[in-house]
Amino acid sequence: MSDCSAMEIARSVAAGERSAEAYADDTLARIRQHNPSINAVTAVTEDRALAEARDIDARRLRGEALPPLAGVPYVVKNLYDVEGLVTLAGSAMRHKSAPAAEDAILIQNLKKAGAILLGTTNMDEFACGFTTENSHYGATRNPHDTDRIAGGSSGGSAAAVAAGITPLSLGSDTNGSIRVPASLTGIFGLKPTFGRLSRRGTFPFVASLDTVGPFARSVTDLALCYDALQGPDKGDPICAERSNEHVLPHLSLAGEGLRVGVLTGYFEENVEVVALAARDIALDAFRETRPVRLPEVERARASASIVTASEGSMPHLDALRTHPQDFDALTRDRFLAGALLPATWVHQAQRFRHWFLRQVLEIFNEVDILISAATPWPATLIGQKEEGLNGDKLIVARSLGFLTQPFSLIGLPAVVAPIPRKGAPPVGVQIVAAPRREDLVLRAASQLEQAGLSHAPVAAAFQQSGELH
Repeated sequence: MSDCSAMEIARSVAAGERSAEAYADDTLARIRQHNPSINAVTAVTEDRALAEARDIDARRLRGEALPPLAGVPYVVKNLYDVEGLVTLAGSAMRHKSAPAAEDAILIQNLKKAGAILLGTTNMDEFACGFTTENSHYGATRNPHDTDRIAGGSSGGSAAAVAAGITPLSLGSDTNGSIRVPASLTGIFGLKPTFGRLSRRGTFPFVASLDTVGPFARSVTDLALCYDALQGPDKGDPICAERSNEHVLPHLSLAGEGLRVGVLTGYFEENVEVVALAARDIALDAFRETRPVRLPEVERARASASIVTASEGSMPHLDALRTHPQDFDALTRDRFLAGALLPATWVHQAQRFRHWFLRQVLEIFNEVDILISAATPWPATLIGQKEEGLNGDKLIVARSLGFLTQPFSLIGLPAVVAPIPRKGAPPVGVQIVAAPRREDLVLRAASQLEQAGLSHAPVAAAFQQSGELH
């Protein structure tokens, strides 16, 4: 069952070949078996999962048409509100907070689609990090090599999918927190356009950058989940007017006719050779490519960092004054630095942000998608502080977002597609499109998958020879 796709599970449940409860039981067994070695799942919602699964089975027995994700197990980053659970957001200081009164909107949408929630997953404290080495709840380990990080801040959600615990999971992406762990754990991840999906019921990090989205082991599953997540939400002003724009039907077009811009300059200079090689492998799937050099990319990343530091620290100022010792030390230092930023820097960063968006949108008149490596290097060792690049020693926790942050700044949609490397940690490529063109990034990823260049099997050590019971 660990290799089953979401689409296969939903088809099997709808056909009566296997019950939703059996799939839920299997998932609970895999959590018990595999989670101790990777520390991906922080809370298990067993009673809820079995109740939801039995409801799906009862509806099938009554002859009702089942929704598209009926019986599909999934987990969510623990910054999503789950009714009855404390929303930890990776922080020990929230442990005594009141439990959530209702589910986050995206969880409500997946429940309507028939998916079964199995639990919540580990993350960097308050989503402020790229490694999921959480000092309160422990590091999440990469299923492909448990001595290595899973990336962050949605590392637990990515690791759960890469280990075959669930076929789907939800994360969040502010500066690369879906794209970085997708790259490092060898799975697919989607960062939608800013405001495309409702964030209501998720613990905020940076209001003007935060996005939410899914992980999966196939493009079809990724698109199926994304379609189920969509819908306007009057409680989230940014997406109150958004209508459903389903992308799954467009995957049959794959990458046919796509004009591909290959990002050069900064995007080739700030990567190790193995990550650049992954990008070059991906280019073999496309007929029409051209080099593209974005202007002032270094400044775009710096601006994203300034906006993140300034906005991200604001909700925590009181806690920083009264009990700073309760923060993870690295998170505390980042928030303190953000609180001390000069207002003129923040103003300049916001002005540059609007200029940079205009420049990039002009480029999309000439190309449909942009492609680069997703991370500067594959997964580093847990506890490793620095990594070499171009003769310099860079801090891992700050540098994994080199290639993702420029696009976070301007809210563009992006997919990370894994490029497997035999006998070595995986690394992914990043595919970016104009606002609200999730269909294009998913079509391009599907082209890579169909060409046999991108695939995301369950990590070898976690594959099962048969069903768990």
